[in-house]
Amino acid sequence: MVDTAFIVEVIIIWIKVVVVALVLFSMPLALTWIERKVAGHIQVRLGPFRVGPHGILQAFADMVKMLFKEDVIPDRADRLLFKIAPLLMMVPVFAIFVAIPFGDKVTLPFTDRELTLYISDMNVGIIYVLAVSGLAVYGVIFGGWASNSKYALLGGLRSSAQMISYEVVMTFAAVGVVMLANSLSLVDIVRSQSGGFWHWNILYLPVGPVWFFIFFIAGLAELNRIPFDLPEDEGTLAAGYHVEYSGMRFAFFMLGEYVAMVSISALAVVLFFGGWDDPLGPFAFGIPPILWFVAKVMVFIYIFMWIRFTLPRYRYDQLMTIGWKVLIPISMANVLVTGFMRI
Repeated sequence: MVDTAFIVEVIIIWIKVVVVALVLFSMPLALTWIERKVAGHIQVRLGPFRVGPHGILQAFADMVKMLFKEDVIPDRADRLLFKIAPLLMMVPVFAIFVAIPFGDKVTLPFTDRELTLYISDMNVGIIYVLAVSGLAVYGVIFGGWASNSKYALLGGLRSSAQMISYEVVMTFAAVGVVMLANSLSLVDIVRSQSGGFWHWNILYLPVGPVWFFIFFIAGLAELNRIPFDLPEDEGTLAAGYHVEYSGMRFAFFMLGEYVAMVSISALAVVLFFGGWDDPLGPFAFGIPPILWFVAKVMVFIYIFMWIRFTLPRYRYDQLMTIGWKVLIPISMANVLVTGFMRI
């Protein structure tokens, strides 16, 4: 006898995967247009304006251009690693969204069946996210090594050192949140902050704001965004580890960066700002939780864009000093303070 309940569960899971994939693939196109518009308004200019209404089709034009650009591979490059590197940079940032909860359970219309707005509630969700995001480092290393270029090699080495260093910092921030929530599940972390903004981890004084500050700075460095965009420092290393890439392979690196910006924003919301929780708690106005989640994520994305067009770039030695001599000691001290507060 066919187990219809099992078939329905499988279909629902596949629908979730397809919807999330479509959203994640279309989002970078939208974000490139939004970022150019944000830059234009900050710098008192129009930004994209010619292709489509207010330049809204500019991202699609860029995608078509990338598709038709020649795929150049250096003669003495390691062809296998050269081709794999962009995928290693892009796939992990997509895989993170398997564990990120966009909302709690909702009831499907015309039925009493409940649908969860996340693909999987892993009991070690935060460990999964940190482990999978760390795999992107291999894309940077392979891209720099396989290009057979001194510029790409040096860019790959310092980029991987930067990412590994700030992964340590981000892990400390995640440890702090786990201590506050007593759970490794991202769903449980969100539920532990329910009831209004005064229950959010960002307001768990005095350690909450410190953990958020550490996480946010580490997120900027992990995303290779200004003021920590040393991997793309065109002034000193001719664009860094992806200098030899062109066409769609180069686009994969950029795609991975934009999706990573969404994932870091989503993680910041989940860990510190209550996830899908209504800020007003019991005084809520009935706005769907998923809309609250999306709104919070969009605020963080805007902040990342705002910072990019506001702050200057650090030197590499300053970047590493901030990570190892400032943020990690603060993190270790904050772990002790958090532990004493939770006794």
